[in-house]
Amino acid sequence: MKRKYLCRSPLRAAFANSDKAKASGIQKWRRLHFALFPLALAFLFGVSGCGKADAGEEEVQRYAWPLGTASPEDTVTQIYAEKFAEEVGRLSGGKMKIQVYPNSTLGGDRELLETCRDGDIPFVIQNTAPQVSFMEDLAVFDMPCLFDTIEEVREKVDDEKFYGLVEQVYQDSGYRLLGYADQGFRVMSTNQNITDFGDYKGQKIRTMENSYHMDFWKALSAAPTPMTFSEVYIGLQQGTIDAQENPYEVIVSNRLYEQQDYVVETNHLPHLISLIVSDSFFQELSLEKQEILRKAAAYAGEEARKASDERIADKKREIEASGTEIVVLEEELRKKMKEASESVYQEIEKVVDKEIVKAYTE
Repeated sequence: MKRKYLCRSPLRAAFANSDKAKASGIQKWRRLHFALFPLALAFLFGVSGCGKADAGEEEVQRYAWPLGTASPEDTVTQIYAEKFAEEVGRLSGGKMKIQVYPNSTLGGDRELLETCRDGDIPFVIQNTAPQVSFMEDLAVFDMPCLFDTIEEVREKVDDEKFYGLVEQVYQDSGYRLLGYADQGFRVMSTNQNITDFGDYKGQKIRTMENSYHMDFWKALSAAPTPMTFSEVYIGLQQGTIDAQENPYEVIVSNRLYEQQDYVVETNHLPHLISLIVSDSFFQELSLEKQEILRKAAAYAGEEARKASDERIADKKREIEASGTEIVVLEEELRKKMKEASESVYQEIEKVVDKEIVKAYTE
């Protein structure tokens, strides 16, 4: 058994202390920001002429459009955002400018969705999970164990029929979907090797506070335990939880593998990242600018997917170098996991449009 780290790194502790010291100031800044931001955009669109220009006038965008994420800079989300912003600038000859704001600078996931819907923040890139509370049909992405490879997932979300159905869900809710990238699959880290279906039984596994995610682990006879993410490392260290599940990138960037003997490739759910734009903002753009956004989004999505594949390979090497073993499940075990997920499928089918479920699962 590999040696467990007994405490957080000094760097992690320093960040924690820094966060506490800055929390009050950040909250005050954010309240001020959201009070003033609509006025700033009103000035942007009303004065600078970056909306629809008067006849004969050349459109000039004096200020960059904000793109908000709740993710740190060293992530696929940031790569997706930067590639999109760069390509928009290139395709427009520098006339269209986008500024990326990571790390919840413009708000957390829920705040970003609300302000994007209201037209205050034009662009947002985020995981699909927090969007389910705004668009119930997106719970289709919580159907576990449907895909064997990430290539199958990408083929499905890019499928014209499925994409069209989901695109309408976003538009009906005040957004325009510009595309999907991903961080691969969510996997499990644990101190117990998983070789048989019974090995899941009783394991206290930290999950997101998502009823479908929790029901999946209950179906495997595990004991799902919602927990604030900032508490997961210490929870693993102290034995409050036995396991957790996340994409490889999250497991490595937060060094969760330091407290685990195994990373098990359950690959139970894809970790999809969506690029959305406010529908009201989008409709104010010329057809030419709308097309530039679509082309830039397609390019950025492909670049983000390539980066994700490369980063996952790097993360796996880092995990194995630490002494933590990566476990690939046998096909028979994956089949049992899918069969156990039937009750979760039924729950999701109650709330998601039948055509969307059919297009996603067929």
